Amino acid sequence: MAAAASPAACARASASGARAGGRLAGRTAALPPDGRGDGAASYKELGLYSLKKRIEDAVVRVEMTASSALELEEARRIKQEEVLRKRNLWDNPAKSHETLSALADAIRVVDHLKDLCFKAEEAKLISQLSEMDAINGELFKQAYKSSVDASEYLDRYQMHKLLKGPYDKEGACIMVTAVSDGVASELWAAKVFCMYTSWARKQGCKVGLIEKVPSKNGHVRSAAMEIESEYMFGILSGEKGMHRMTYSSLENSDTCQALSARVDVIPLFLDRPINLHLDDNDIEIAPTPCEYKKRDSRNCAAVRVVHKPSGVTAESSGERSYFANKLKATSRLKAKLLLIARELGVLDMKMITKQAIEDKCKRETRRYTFGPQKLVHDLNTGIQLSDLNLVLEGDIEQFIRGRIIARQ
Repeated sequence: MAAAASPAACARASASGARAGGRLAGRTAALPPDGRGDGAASYKELGLYSLKKRIEDAVVRVEMTASSALELEEARRIKQEEVLRKRNLWDNPAKSHETLSALADAIRVVDHLKDLCFKAEEAKLISQLSEMDAINGELFKQAYKSSVDASEYLDRYQMHKLLKGPYDKEGACIMVTAVSDGVASELWAAKVFCMYTSWARKQGCKVGLIEKVPSKNGHVRSAAMEIESEYMFGILSGEKGMHRMTYSSLENSDTCQALSARVDVIPLFLDRPINLHLDDNDIEIAPTPCEYKKRDSRNCAAVRVVHKPSGVTAESSGERSYFANKLKATSRLKAKLLLIARELGVLDMKMITKQAIEDKCKRETRRYTFGPQKLVHDLNTGIQLSDLNLVLEGDIEQFIRGRIIARQ
C-alpha cells in the first residue's frame, strides 16, 4: 500500500511549525531592530545553537532519505500511468477506479516529496546565510519552520509505508463504550474519548461526525468519532480493546479498584460501499419504526443494530433521521464483522461465535494507574509512561508508533 500525505496532514505539519515559530520568536526578541547580530556570538547569546543544529539535522535527513523516496515514488507513478494507458476504463469500472485512485495517490506523494526537498534546500540556504555574519530573526524562524515541516512529513511518510493492511488507508471511526453501569464507569469512558478527540485535534485530522449516547445517569454511555483523514484506520487500529483504569479506594488505600472502557476502531469507507451481505433474519434493529414514532423526539434518532448469531452490535445517533441512523449503524456493523471475520479466518458471518467475540472484547490494551505513582502501561508494546495527565490529554504517539513498528 503506497503512502500518501493528505491535506490534513500537511495542515498538521504547518500548525506544528507555527507553534515552533512562536517559541522561537521569544528567543529572537533580543535581536536589534534590523534583526541582525554578530554571527557566532549572537548564536550563543540567543541560545540558537540547538535550533541551528536541528535545522542542519533535518536537512541531512531529507538529503539522505527524500531523494531515494522520490525516485521510488516517481517509478511507481510511471508504472501506474502505463497500466492506465493499456486499460480500457469501461471494461471494468471498479478496477479502473482503483487504478485511477492509485495514480492520483502516486502523483500526490511525488508532489509532496518535491516540496519537501525544496523546503530542505530553503532551510539549508538560510542557515548558510546566517553563518555569513548576517543572522536575521525572521529568516531564521522561516528556516526552522521549514525544517520542522520536513521532519514531520518524513515521519508520516515512513510510518505510512509500514501500513500495508487491506483497510489501513481508510479513515476511521473510533468508538468508546462504558463497560459497566454507573457514574464512575461512564466518566472514565468520557475521559478516554476526550483523549482521542484531543489527539485528533493536535494532529490536525479531518474530523467528521461526533456523537454521544447518554446514559440514564445523564453521562455518556458511549461515544463515537469519525476521522476522515487517510490512513487513520491503520494508525489507530491498535487502540482497540479494553482501556483499564485502576485507583486506590478512598476507604482503604491498600485496595485497588478498576474501571474499564472498551474501544472499538473500524475502517471508515468513504468512497466505496462495504461488500458484505447480511441475512435480514440475522439482524435485529432497535427501536423498530413503530417504536420510533412513539418515542420522545429529543431521543428518537438513536438506532442500535445487533447481529444475532455473534452478538456484535453497532449504533448511530448522529444523523438527523431514523432511516439515516439505521443505515449508518448497519454500515458500522458490517465493518465490525469484516474485521472480526478476517481476524478469525472465517468466510461465513454465521460462523462467528459469541464466545470468540467475548474473548476478543476482554483483551486489555492499556492500563492507567492513578495514585501516588502514576503510570500508563501499554500492554501491546510494553511501553510505560509516567506522565499520566499528558497521555490523557492526547499524547499517545509513542504507543501508536510502537504498535505500527511491532506489526512488521
